[in-house]
Amino acid sequence: MFGIPGKQAVTMTPAAAAQISKLMARDGVQGLRIGVKKGGCAGMEYTMEYVSEVDPMDEVVEQDGARVMIAPMAQMFLFGTEIDYEVSLLESGFKFRNPNVTEACGCGESIKFAEM
Repeated sequence: MFGIPGKQAVTMTPAAAAQISKLMARDGVQGLRIGVKKGGCAGMEYTMEYVSEVDPMDEVVEQDGARVMIAPMAQMFLFGTEIDYEVSLLESGFKFRNPNVTEACGCGESIKFAEM
């Protein structure tokens, strides 16, 4: 919807693609839908949910067996984002490197975008 022809809306690191593929196989789902919603101390939060059926309005990104769907209302906020999966001594999880973010809270759970 908001994409540039020939360029994916989001990219995944090999670690993220491997983790998403693993989750898809384990839970028998079509992929993960990512989006944004109001909330958190900075104003917005990322959302992720399992998807059993692809919505025709979603932007679909496939890479190395992983499938991510971007909810229509989130596409303009997520364009250019790199999704990574990091594992550390204390935690593991998906990380979003989003060039559209202007601020993030200290805990890293909420974000703020430039006024559109």
